[in-house]
Amino acid sequence: MAQTRYVDRTIPRISLADFETRIDQITTELVDAAENVGFFTLIDHGISKEDIEGIFATSSSFFDLPDTTKASVPWNANNVGWEKNSQVRPSTGKPDCKESYQLQFGDNMKGLWIADDHLPGFQATCLEFMHRVQRISECLMRCFARGLGFPEDFFIKCHDASRPDAQTTMRLLHYFALPEEQDGKVYHRAGAHADWDFLTLLFQKEGQSGLEICPGREVVTGFGIGDEWTKVEAKTGEIVCNIGDLLMSWSDDRFKSTFHRVKAPCEAGDYFGDRYSIAYFNQPCKDTLIQGPLKKYPMVTGAEFTEIAMKRNFAALQEK
Repeated sequence: MAQTRYVDRTIPRISLADFETRIDQITTELVDAAENVGFFTLIDHGISKEDIEGIFATSSSFFDLPDTTKASVPWNANNVGWEKNSQVRPSTGKPDCKESYQLQFGDNMKGLWIADDHLPGFQATCLEFMHRVQRISECLMRCFARGLGFPEDFFIKCHDASRPDAQTTMRLLHYFALPEEQDGKVYHRAGAHADWDFLTLLFQKEGQSGLEICPGREVVTGFGIGDEWTKVEAKTGEIVCNIGDLLMSWSDDRFKSTFHRVKAPCEAGDYFGDRYSIAYFNQPCKDTLIQGPLKKYPMVTGAEFTEIAMKRNFAALQEK
């Protein structure tokens, strides 16, 4: 196996404190991070460490259920429901060693919330947290709209979480503990990939490391992955955010959707235990019209963009 090359890059840390009075400064910091790294960390975002630990406890309570119970809410093509060992990354050709439960606000979740008989209050707890993360997302959307010269509420309207067909998704993730002793098998947590959404907000648990990023992409239509990785430390109270392919396209490639992975532990100092994280994917309504201010790419709907981006990324990764 080739030795991974690591470099220390500065992942910008951005405070959302006093957002309304500091919106100009925050916009400048977010635009700079989006143009140069594609990743940034939020602090002072209004969700306490205790509340984040609480939603992780709720997530763990779901994953602790028997598989037969979790199978009562199976994954489907609307990007909702539970899956286990089923997501194959073209960069690895093997399934990730994980399970996940994908949750949305609207009609796609009908019949796919785990029943209160199994986990009382689960749906209400998750939706309350999702609405809090949505409010943070909308603050960021206001800044990115200002940075690109759109009306301030432009992206918020495109990602209206109150619509029955809203597609924004919160994904509860459980990566399985892996053996520290070599057993001849190859394991993968999440192979190198770029997100195809607008913006991802990631919650991690202290000490459960593994996230790494690899900048190098200049156009959303290209592969653009380098060979130098930077480790992103896991801290429970912080939110790690990254630009997705959608925002890269919407900015006419000004903002960068950066490749990243959750490394399979294989070296001294790596974390081999169970890893829990929660990813919040901001995805536009299907009928949203998407085109950057410079009109670099043809106008497409939200549904069309998702289909095109997934096909392009998979084809590029397979070729790589």
